[in-house]
Amino acid sequence: MEQHRTRPPNDGPRRGMPPPAQLPPQARRRPASGADPRQVRQVRVARPAPPAGRLPGPRLTGLGSGLFCLVVMFLLGCLDELLFGASMPVYGVLFLPVCILTALWVRDSDLLTAPVILPIAFALGLLPVADGKAGLLSRLMGVFTGLATQAGWLYGGTLVACVIVLVRRVRWVRRRRRRT
Repeated sequence: MEQHRTRPPNDGPRRGMPPPAQLPPQARRRPASGADPRQVRQVRVARPAPPAGRLPGPRLTGLGSGLFCLVVMFLLGCLDELLFGASMPVYGVLFLPVCILTALWVRDSDLLTAPVILPIAFALGLLPVADGKAGLLSRLMGVFTGLATQAGWLYGGTLVACVIVLVRRVRWVRRRRRRT
């Protein structure tokens, strides 16, 4: 004879399983097998509209903001070399908007990556601007000289980004605390 196993009624989560609220969306209970999947209503969560008078900006991940910053600074270094003959003050001035945009466009959860990538991007962008036509070692010496002589722009831009990031981080933490 066959023995049929009966399952206990589903009074809650099984032992060792997290409660349903902690499960990812893929693992949560699906509609009954008899229900037509086309009749199951999809609920979309709408993003809140940006405050009036403010345009929504892109939200980059930590990696995305790093790549953005590196590529833009290298291209600005090349542009500075072509148009201004490798003018270090022009390169420093062009660094400031990149710092501001990077700090504004990075996602809230990745805010602390912005001030870290900025000095690296500044140094990478110095490669085309640096003095050194005699070879690789000469070019590296030009980069180190540029870092030493343009430290004011580097520190200033990084400081501006740090202030923006800290303000955004404090606002983000306060919003999260209000929700809970």
